Amino acid sequence: MASSELETLPSFPGISSRAWEHPSDRAALVALRGLKGFDTILKAISALLRERQHRLLYLASGVRVDERQFPELHAMLADCVRVLDAPTTPEVYVVQDPAVNAFTIGMDTPFIVINTGLLDLMDADEQHFVLGHELGHALSGHAVYRTMLMHLLRLAGSFGWMPIGGWALRAMVAALMEWQRKSELSGDRAGLLCVQDPDVAMRVHMKTAGGTRLDEMDTQRFLAQAAEYERTGDLRDGVLKLLNLELRSHPFSVLRAADLNRWVERGDYGRILAGEYPRREDDDSASAAEEFRTAARGYKENFDASADPLITTLRDYGSSAVNTVGQGVTDVATGVGRKFDEWRRNSARKYDDGGTGDAAGE
Repeated sequence: MASSELETLPSFPGISSRAWEHPSDRAALVALRGLKGFDTILKAISALLRERQHRLLYLASGVRVDERQFPELHAMLADCVRVLDAPTTPEVYVVQDPAVNAFTIGMDTPFIVINTGLLDLMDADEQHFVLGHELGHALSGHAVYRTMLMHLLRLAGSFGWMPIGGWALRAMVAALMEWQRKSELSGDRAGLLCVQDPDVAMRVHMKTAGGTRLDEMDTQRFLAQAAEYERTGDLRDGVLKLLNLELRSHPFSVLRAADLNRWVERGDYGRILAGEYPRREDDDSASAAEEFRTAARGYKENFDASADPLITTLRDYGSSAVNTVGQGVTDVATGVGRKFDEWRRNSARKYDDGGTGDAAGE
């Protein structure tokens, strides 16, 4: 896409990151954003974890993108900022690394790092999608938790031998990695909003799976692999799929493409293009109860529709019990979200009253 064509894409004034966040990702983020002082604590941790050192490292070892260095990337990022109506523009660094990767890190001021391996693999439109994906991470606050995950992984490697503390740390890392996999689906949706061309998004995932030989691939056959992956095999395969994902920070490329395609087909993408999306000005009033309920409902719908052999076995083993459990999960999620909303309101009253508010119910 030529620089002169970028300004023709419609923008989304005041759009909230909730518009593109995956329901499971969004529920966790809404809850965390409601904690008064949580961002202050994280920034303090950031200082202890030498965030400034990371920034200096890339400043010294990479190339900072601007009007004169990688100017096309600079123009694409500016357009993504315009389209998603971002309040600030994150710095971008290009580093010499053959691995196909890009990531957003930092707690106080997130910044984007792009490997040359990714630039070599992707054309201009696909790079535009990647920048939108990473900007989506920054706007959602994902960089905060991803930075924490990076440091926890280092700690897990150092203290994993400890019988109790090691297992607790591994459980925390596993939970964060499951969240991060969902956050990647959110980033893909932000990337699509920036390029506004589903074919470009599909090409990105096809290239990360099969390289540059797009003339040897077919989009529909590629998406069909996701359906085959879900329904194929027996009970053992269902367990093996879970094991394959255990230590992965990103979902598999085929499954990411299928999830993004479902988001488009459900009409969510089209509604945003039509101007129907949540606004940032309403973020403070977003209900954690509703977000937890939406996430639970999404998990239940996926469970009911899944052709995975493990899930099919569980469903066939006791459909009435599964339905009861599924409803229970929804009820529990709603209850947790409602309690969180109540606790947040009580905390806000105490905070506004200088710490003298009613603490009943805590």
